[in-house]
Amino acid sequence: DTQAPYVGDHTPLVKLAGDAPRGIQQAGLALRKGKAYTGRVVLAGDPAAKVTVSLVWGPGPADRQVVPISGLGKSYSKFPLKFTAGGDSDNGRIEIAGTGRGSFHIGAVSLMPADNIRGFRRDTTSLLRELRSGMWRWPGGNFLSAHEWREAIGDPDKRPPRWDPVWSAVQPNDVGTDEFMTLMELLGVDPFISVNAGFGDAWSAAQLVEYANGAATTPMGRLRAANGHPAPYNIKWWGIGNEMYGSWQFGHMALSQYVIKHNLFAKAMRKVDPKITLLATGATPEEMAIYGLALPIVGKLIPDFGSPGDWDFGLFTHCFDNIDVMSEHFYSYAGQRFDHASGIRPGPFNRMNYMVKVDEPLVEWARRPANRVRNKVEAYEEYFQRIPALKTRRIPMAIDEWAYTGAGNNLRGALANAMVLQEMFRHTDLIKMAGHTMGTSSIDYNATEAALNTTGLLFKLYRDHFGTVPVQVDGNSPVPAPLYPVGADQPRVNAGSPTYPVDVVAALTSDGKSLTLAIINANESPQELDLSFKGITLNGKGRMWRMSGDNLNAATGLGRNEVRITEAPVSGTIKALTVAPISITIYEFEKQ
Repeated sequence: DTQAPYVGDHTPLVKLAGDAPRGIQQAGLALRKGKAYTGRVVLAGDPAAKVTVSLVWGPGPADRQVVPISGLGKSYSKFPLKFTAGGDSDNGRIEIAGTGRGSFHIGAVSLMPADNIRGFRRDTTSLLRELRSGMWRWPGGNFLSAHEWREAIGDPDKRPPRWDPVWSAVQPNDVGTDEFMTLMELLGVDPFISVNAGFGDAWSAAQLVEYANGAATTPMGRLRAANGHPAPYNIKWWGIGNEMYGSWQFGHMALSQYVIKHNLFAKAMRKVDPKITLLATGATPEEMAIYGLALPIVGKLIPDFGSPGDWDFGLFTHCFDNIDVMSEHFYSYAGQRFDHASGIRPGPFNRMNYMVKVDEPLVEWARRPANRVRNKVEAYEEYFQRIPALKTRRIPMAIDEWAYTGAGNNLRGALANAMVLQEMFRHTDLIKMAGHTMGTSSIDYNATEAALNTTGLLFKLYRDHFGTVPVQVDGNSPVPAPLYPVGADQPRVNAGSPTYPVDVVAALTSDGKSLTLAIINANESPQELDLSFKGITLNGKGRMWRMSGDNLNAATGLGRNEVRITEAPVSGTIKALTVAPISITIYEFEKQ
């Protein structure tokens, strides 16, 4: 029915044929024997139609549970569904069928495990809560630039499914602002909302701020209250756009135009709520180089600081008063480095033409994504020197998208991810927050089971046991000088601590009673580390948590438990440590 659809552009219309059942079905459902499932179906039709909804878990006539629908009428009504699966199936299905005369319309249908928590899976939600994340960003990624937030609020059954042109997929809009805030409440996490600065506009962004933070007496606040949330969410963190510097981004425009757009957004959003913290979508010179974005602007791969190809410089210069934090992204590529030394290739830019395979020792392979953090730190050091306004107010960065593409969700990848975390810890005076891509990258899951994976185990290790008050680490074994020309993905100084070949960071616990050390040994042999402590006395008591496995391909997740965290007491005078190969270890020493 395209003339009067229940929602969206069309509604399924089933014309009946007497005793022969007609209807629709959806297969591919994972069902487990004895598990309860609940949901609803929205129907309208001729009263003479006899409609049933069935949950099917096998081929036999007894391998199903049937819910008859009573009270069908010309107007749409919601009918509750309750099932208990009588068997296991990874290809179960739900059938909506009818017999009799006339026809019926299917407006919407929903089915989920009965033990869901406010619409979210109990098992995945429980695991993600264990991570105790600081913040989650949503909507994230390129998806944002074609997302219409108003289509993802209100009655879930009345939200129109849309074709997402960014990823060429149907977006059901089941999760919108209110559902995201429900998830944040369940996880105990601070929300970070990004507004659409691609195909979106400043007025719509301001409306979203009012929907989230406005009083129930405001127009959008009244709408939020009508949707079941009378109290404002009081969301602090707001990002304007996603990677707007990128030619791949829907709504991308030249820097000279985008700085105007950013300011329009910022002023409109702050007019609604002056207390929000605004993040601009930034790009340091190495980001502009790696993706060939500076080349058509300035005719060279690596833009000079302050040139038209330096996106961050333009934002800092023209939008300074409308930026609280600068958002930065990076993706490193395992086994590859960017080659700019051999000059500009003919023809249109293709990043893969500039990527060179590199065979390097494990410790350097693991350092590669941490070097992207170091790149950005070096860039900001330049900005602080070159831009007068930054001398009086140092705008920090948030690396709210980062990943090591192709590294693998195994011990090898964990060593590299740990190097990134520790490089960020070394620069917490500058890096305000960070977000790994994506939220679900920390868990291994299928339709019925979930477990923390190797990445999740790593994040949990640091969150549970590493301190929060930075302590300076010095040493007499500096990281090696760069092997490749400086620029693009190679910083002037390699990331890491002066304790090569291990990487060390230190911090006090929040109560100040203990000192923690985090040590990464991205080598396949043990390493000796001599220690001395200045300005602190330890009482000789402590504990150790070590994350490791038998080999670099070891992993943890569904059906695998090869990477583990072992705990042991530590006692005596701490003057030297033997650091186990391919390991991440956190020590906690009590102060005297």
